[in-house]
Amino acid sequence: MYIVFLAGGIASGKSTVARELERLGAWRIDLDRISRDVLEPESECTLAIADAFGQDVLDPNTGALRRGLLAKRAFASEDAARLLEKIELPYIRQGLEQALSQDACASAEPPCAVVEIPLLDRMEDSLAMADEVVCVTCPLAVRRERAIGRGMRGEDFDARAARQPTDDYLRSKSDVEIANDGDEKDLASKVRAWWDAHERFGWKASGERGVMHG
Repeated sequence: MYIVFLAGGIASGKSTVARELERLGAWRIDLDRISRDVLEPESECTLAIADAFGQDVLDPNTGALRRGLLAKRAFASEDAARLLEKIELPYIRQGLEQALSQDACASAEPPCAVVEIPLLDRMEDSLAMADEVVCVTCPLAVRRERAIGRGMRGEDFDARAARQPTDDYLRSKSDVEIANDGDEKDLASKVRAWWDAHERFGWKASGERGVMHG
């Protein structure tokens, strides 16, 4: 199966692209969900985090992470944030490898697996797993306006966007850029054009970088 890593910042349209690809026939894998799964109560990752950040980050009744307390400690310094990432990432990568090794991914149908990658810079060591990296880009001001329209506070968007890779970084790591510079109908049209090209010429990397504008 052809494996695509799909990257994009908050409110860029990445999830819209993923849903359209799923509608067209792709198998959709959400890395955020894998990240949540590795943090289930009593998981190896959760227990390792508690060892590093204090047993009181676990709820004494359920064993679930007390995320507010963990965030307060993990993001108190760059060193603490890097420590949390160092603990989590191997389990996330392992979960992704397991998902991609499932029978569905080894078969010819569906032809493509799309992995949504919220933070591509954290997955650089895993880029070799992908046959193609596609990024969805959108001007920051447009993304901010879109996020606020969905109910997010502007300062919360700014804080999250500041922790995410820039569009320039995403372009540097991607084979194809889908520029979300129109409406949803336009975006869906670009996704279908990408899909149709692979259906027509075969599911293989072209070896050429490209940008899909309106």
